[in-house]
Amino acid sequence: MPDSSRIQLGELRVEVLEERHLELLKRFEADVKELKDFLVEDAYNNQQWAISTTYLWFYNPTNDLVAYMTVLNDAIRVHGTQLGKQFVDMGVNYKTLPAMKIGRMCVDNKYLKRGIGTYLTEYAMHLVLRNIEISGCRFLVLDAKTQTGAQHFYKKRGFQVLKQREKGTIPMFYDMIKIIEYYRGNKKNLVKFNSKA
Repeated sequence: MPDSSRIQLGELRVEVLEERHLELLKRFEADVKELKDFLVEDAYNNQQWAISTTYLWFYNPTNDLVAYMTVLNDAIRVHGTQLGKQFVDMGVNYKTLPAMKIGRMCVDNKYLKRGIGTYLTEYAMHLVLRNIEISGCRFLVLDAKTQTGAQHFYKKRGFQVLKQREKGTIPMFYDMIKIIEYYRGNKKNLVKFNSKA
């Protein structure tokens, strides 16, 4: 039976997907076929076409590929939502606001429930902070699949539902403003990721 203890952040490393990783991707195991298929068939090409960037997570003691996350630039559509109303009340009347999107995120079956998914969402927030150095970006967004129950995972991490849906995906967002404000005043105190990215 595989170890089920929490993996420590220092035991993981992050690398941007490269051609040298392609054979390794086939060994990644995920219950949601669409998530494995994307990693094996589309992630590298999308990256070559500058559509998205995929980050691979490795467990250092075994060098196993334990997770991946794909991110891309996006906008959160706030017109007609409660969130949009909040911005209108502040004098900001835009239909969309800048965001970074988690397009895909998956942990290998052998490493589920060991804290890795939390690290991935924290890393996505870290990427937003890196992004604001060159471009405005206020939100982290994603579409949680209703059939996997992913929205419960993201709600525990502070994401909010933008629009509730019964089938398909549920658009969710994390307002980064408090983290951004903290970051601007305390850059030296932030968590460091073991990253070649």
